[in-house]
Amino acid sequence: MRATAADRAQPTHPTLISIVAWFVPGAGHLWQRRTQKGIIFLVAIPLMFATGLWLNGRLFPFEISQPLVVLAALASLGNGVPYFVATVFGLGDGVVTAASYEYGNTFVIVAGLLNMLVVLDAYDIALGRK
Repeated sequence: MRATAADRAQPTHPTLISIVAWFVPGAGHLWQRRTQKGIIFLVAIPLMFATGLWLNGRLFPFEISQPLVVLAALASLGNGVPYFVATVFGLGDGVVTAASYEYGNTFVIVAGLLNMLVVLDAYDIALGRK
């Protein structure tokens, strides 16, 4: 769905929209009246994150000595509010011996990376490129 001339004429704040879009998946699209996409992202990304935790996925710590772990931690952080809620409630410890551990990690990491792509999309919409 392309933005109409009236939507493009509105002053937008791409940086603020990007921050909101990262913090709450789909909120950037909802703010810009892209309701269908916004609701899909608002439901799908946290659901994917929750599925990863349910499958015994891990929220990786920021250990500078292990670069790949830092990348996984940054990807998980891309989930925004769901990441912080899970951290506060002590979720995401991961059970390495669980058969679904790697699947859970994949869901958590991919959900964060997907939200980062959604943030970039919201930013492009705010600039009027879409």
